[in-house]
Amino acid sequence: MYIYNVTVNIDESAHDEWLQWMKEVHIPDVMSTGMFLTNRILQVMVEEESGTTYSIQYEVKDMETLRLYQEMYAPKLQQEHIEKFKDRFVAFRTILKLTHEHGTES
Repeated sequence: MYIYNVTVNIDESAHDEWLQWMKEVHIPDVMSTGMFLTNRILQVMVEEESGTTYSIQYEVKDMETLRLYQEMYAPKLQQEHIEKFKDRFVAFRTILKLTHEHGTES
């Protein structure tokens, strides 16, 4: 399994609007592509000079599915984000490969 990770630092002036839009519009749009299994929003707990940083993670079964998402859907969805929050965020993307998961035992 792979995780498509999008790290975003959002300016405080847009924070509340951005977080609501991510939860109610953007992430549902990404998930409606059918390419991802699950998603989550995590706040990165570091002291920032400005803004708040989040990690938005989407689980995907294989690299081929991620490649299809990046070709077919990502450009439009990323452009919508850019247009809505222009000059109020910085983002970068990483791909993580799950190599081991240690479950909890009761």
